[in-house]
Amino acid sequence: MPLPRLLIALVGAVTTVSAVLADLVVPDLAAQHAFNPGWPPHAKFHDAQYMLMTVLLGVIGLTLSLRQGRNPRGRLLCAAAILATPWLSMIGALLFPGTAAYDPEFAPQTLFVLGMHGQVFMAVVLTLALLAATAATLRTPTRRATGRRTVT
Repeated sequence: MPLPRLLIALVGAVTTVSAVLADLVVPDLAAQHAFNPGWPPHAKFHDAQYMLMTVLLGVIGLTLSLRQGRNPRGRLLCAAAILATPWLSMIGALLFPGTAAYDPEFAPQTLFVLGMHGQVFMAVVLTLALLAATAATLRTPTRRATGRRTVT
């Protein structure tokens, strides 16, 4: 499997499971999200919506990246764009007034990597992986119907 496809598929797998693990399954993290008694029902609704949306985007991106057939380049580029959506939205959400990557009462148990909240760090790493895979995919020559290799 070519490296760009492998990177995109890996991000697809991580995207498919990460939000559910972080927000619902891992006890210390779920206590800050789905099982946070301080969150009103509407906030929990949006957390559940985000978890399900991320699973769906992950499955779509993973399917596109692994599927064989015509136009593999187009499928990989589409997969990368779809998989970037939840990660870019996580980073972009920090630009809105009054938002934070964690609730203050959980600050002592929050993981920071290079000064960033752990989830934000993961979003940056996965977005950079998708950018690298996209650049490599764009540099890969494509085959036309005639069988000649051309760069597009």
